[in-house]
Amino acid sequence: MSNIIAIIGRPNVGKSTLFNRLTKSRRAIVNEQAGTTRDRQYGKSEWNGREFSVIDTGGWVVNSTDVFEDEIKRQVQLAIDEVDTILFLVDIQNGITDLDEEVAKILRRTEKPVFLVANKADSHDLQYAAAEFYRFGLGEPYVISAANGLGTGDLLDKIVGSFSKNSEDEELDNLPRIAFVGRPNVGKSSIINTLLDEQRTIVTDIAGTTRDSIYIRFNKFGHDFYVVDTAGIRKKAKVNEDLEYYSVVRSIRAIENADVCVLMIDATRGIESQDISIFSLIQKNKKGLVVCVNKWDLVTDKSNKDIKNFEKAIRERLAPFTDFPIVFTSTIERQRILKVIDLVSEVYENRQRRIPTARLNEFFLPLIENYPPPALKGKYIKIKYVTQLPDTQIPSFVFFANLPQYVKEPYRRFLENKLRETWNFSGTPVNMFFRQK
Repeated sequence: MSNIIAIIGRPNVGKSTLFNRLTKSRRAIVNEQAGTTRDRQYGKSEWNGREFSVIDTGGWVVNSTDVFEDEIKRQVQLAIDEVDTILFLVDIQNGITDLDEEVAKILRRTEKPVFLVANKADSHDLQYAAAEFYRFGLGEPYVISAANGLGTGDLLDKIVGSFSKNSEDEELDNLPRIAFVGRPNVGKSSIINTLLDEQRTIVTDIAGTTRDSIYIRFNKFGHDFYVVDTAGIRKKAKVNEDLEYYSVVRSIRAIENADVCVLMIDATRGIESQDISIFSLIQKNKKGLVVCVNKWDLVTDKSNKDIKNFEKAIRERLAPFTDFPIVFTSTIERQRILKVIDLVSEVYENRQRRIPTARLNEFFLPLIENYPPPALKGKYIKIKYVTQLPDTQIPSFVFFANLPQYVKEPYRRFLENKLRETWNFSGTPVNMFFRQK
């Protein structure tokens, strides 16, 4: 089961700084002005082999004249309701404030694991000031500095150790899981109903009708897997209902727990920035991908040239990963619906594909000899052996070289492209590792 943690606290205690450190990114804006973070940021993190999602919430403020504060307060409450683990961030330099007391009062009523984190301990002398936070009644405060990383490793050890070890894989009979994802009202529930030939999920013209992720067994036409009808993922600025926020979090969970994702795009609107955001989420989680352009019956010009231009535009927007199948469907006219399932099965098989070591070396070693990696600092890189790692989430290949640290990204892409040209890995990401021989 996926794990989601939320960072909450009053404004300007360093929530966005900690979010950026945990996700190894700079997605959240960091500023000394209180209240910079207005909505939630979603990120991916990994520690000791355990992956989890991180949500950065807006700062909690009460009795404020700022029109945004009620919305921020509601977002924090929703995060408390939906996530698995809560990080309550306080400022060790400023000590306890009335706003901290308000947050602690609510957190004492939750049954979720709460980690009290005293931030901004930029020097060792400040660590002793954390003792006053015991009065919250939330346990031992973890002293950190999100800015320079002090204490974050120990905190992550505790967080990861608290995660449940139960797996949804066992609950779902170890069958492949296919998640239909996309913006609201793109036709996800309609295509599932068409596949199952029955009204299993609610379908209306109202965007966001599907509130939860629904697992449905599909056992027809020689295929056997679980279909996941996820709630539509909408831009965060438009997530203005409590249930729709739950939908976003559960859609993230569905993507994390899926094997293959069908990214549905509205043919009448083309590919939009939100589609790219969902694609990025699929890529970060290393899931298989099939792009389904739905509502094709509403497009007036359907010539082969227009189809090719549409495909080209999609691949250009989703580059550099372009090796995935695209299918144009219409649930109203039942066009190419079964083609989606065939492509999903093919992508899942590609994720399981194993290439014998002998064949890999027969193909790659002559290729590398003819097109060796560029020399760096006068040193020549020699790759002597290639093999595929067993029991990995996605196909992973190791190239043993004398100077693996000098192999740069362009040459990695060159080898990956040659791999894809020779063997069918369409729709699935692959890992290329370089190790000391």
